[in-house]
Amino acid sequence: MPHYQAPLRDMQFVLHEVLNAEQHYAALPAFEDMVTKELIDQYLQAAADFCEHELSPLNSVGDREGCTWSDGVVSTPTGFKAAYQKYIELGFPSLAADPEYGGQGLPNSLGITISEMVGTANWAWSMYPGLSHGAVRTLEHHGSEQQKATYLPKLVSGEWTGTMCLTESHAGSDLGIIRTKAEPNADGSYAISGEKIFISAGEHDMSDNIIHIVLARLPNAPQGTKGISLFIVPKLIEGQANGVRCGSIEHKMGIHGNATCVINFDAAKGYLIGPEHRGLNCMFTFMNTARIGTAVQGLAAAEGSFQGALRYAKERLAMRSLSGIKAPDQDADPIIVHPAVRQMLLTQKAFAEGGRALIYDLAQYADLVEKSPDAATREKADHILSLLTPIAKAFLTETGYEAANKGVQVFGGHGFIAEHGMEQIVRDTRIACLYEGTTEIQAIDLLGRKVLGSKGKLLQDFAEVMQSFIDTQQDQANMQEFIRPLSDWMKKLGQVTKSIAQRAEQNPDEVGAAAFDYLYFAGYVTLAYYWARMAATAQHALNHGSNDTAFYQAKICTAQFYFDKLLPRVNAHIAIIDTGAESLMQLDADAFAF
Repeated sequence: MPHYQAPLRDMQFVLHEVLNAEQHYAALPAFEDMVTKELIDQYLQAAADFCEHELSPLNSVGDREGCTWSDGVVSTPTGFKAAYQKYIELGFPSLAADPEYGGQGLPNSLGITISEMVGTANWAWSMYPGLSHGAVRTLEHHGSEQQKATYLPKLVSGEWTGTMCLTESHAGSDLGIIRTKAEPNADGSYAISGEKIFISAGEHDMSDNIIHIVLARLPNAPQGTKGISLFIVPKLIEGQANGVRCGSIEHKMGIHGNATCVINFDAAKGYLIGPEHRGLNCMFTFMNTARIGTAVQGLAAAEGSFQGALRYAKERLAMRSLSGIKAPDQDADPIIVHPAVRQMLLTQKAFAEGGRALIYDLAQYADLVEKSPDAATREKADHILSLLTPIAKAFLTETGYEAANKGVQVFGGHGFIAEHGMEQIVRDTRIACLYEGTTEIQAIDLLGRKVLGSKGKLLQDFAEVMQSFIDTQQDQANMQEFIRPLSDWMKKLGQVTKSIAQRAEQNPDEVGAAAFDYLYFAGYVTLAYYWARMAATAQHALNHGSNDTAFYQAKICTAQFYFDKLLPRVNAHIAIIDTGAESLMQLDADAFAF
């Protein structure tokens, strides 16, 4: 099983050198005298120690044992509960929460870095506290003062955990057709009845209570999404059962250590969050948090699989290098000398490190949306956050899955064997392309709602950010191999967007036909921007006499690989977009036959 080692040097490079985290926090009054480089590094080191020594050893245990269900009670794998208590003792659940309710008041962007380490070390375990963060943020934004006082202190401390209950057996991404009902009670509460499925961490033995955030319909509610309301439904109220029961847990492809539950609500007492019929709007606070968290899973898969594959490639001997023997004292050369293996390793490395830069930057934009005192800054950051969230969620999970598969491939037949742990990463990360909106749903959101729906405004705002960076590098001779293609692809993205918009005026199906490939196009260009930024930062460090030559040279080499070997994939996606919707839509549904 790959043993996780936190990539602290790379995390610090992105935070301190590329994104200037300390300056970012100093510009926000909420954090200006609080978050220093030293504080950031202290938290990173504490999280690294916890993840390497507590969580990573439990990863294979959780996969092997899974969760068990008995008469509505779920038991988690050996060691999970003890690790959660350690997590609480270290103060990680409260890191980014409001101090009024026991939180530390630190930035959510710092919490994202810790989520990356926790998720890479043990994704199934990470989902238990991970869902709680979304519940906390939903209550912070939309709960009444009484609700905040009742639920936030124990959610923030980690004594209680949270879930979000959206999906029903007949209603996945189309939440407008949910059937769960909320009947008013005389005391102002509601009786919630219905069945929700695929509820991650919906029942377990790691916390004293579970607070479910549930979508349901009030009597005579309008049809569709405009008739959905949001409710708090505790598993226990004052220590007594509340009509909430786990009917079963799913038998899944992966994430065996996390309980994915069927939850039955039988006139369970619930409390309305926010206005009636505005539940989906409130839930989007939770969903957007979860989508960024799911993007982290893509990064985690790429990083974890890369670490395992790299160690193996350095040790495994097979054949001789075609350019000459590299290990004359061995019977064969280590497989890392072979171009085919390097192609796979560098692909993993490029997706992991590029994804890290994207997610950390996305988290800083979220800080600006929440904490900037300047309205114009908040608006611009919100536009970029809105555009980049579906790209991060979908593109990074798809490339994370690709990276995980390449990890198995580096191992060859040994990768297919469970004891090495590489196939577990593939199984665990496959869900990331599905939950919180499938890749195809995210693609429609990106192209249909965010790009065309804003008449190109959101895309233009991010293009201006990229152009600003390009302008700063125009005169740097050693950056032209990155700046010229980045500029060209950015312009091409605008041209393709305009072409799709024109075709969609005649045939709306053109949007759906183009969306998947458009998302990949946008994803590759977005990651190219971050790789160019990292290359510029590395080049600057080398030009100013840094002693960490190997690290910075590796950054530049990986950027060159990305631009040479991965970015050209965009050509295929453009070609597919250009073919339009005709061949997709001309076959009658009844003509699909076996």
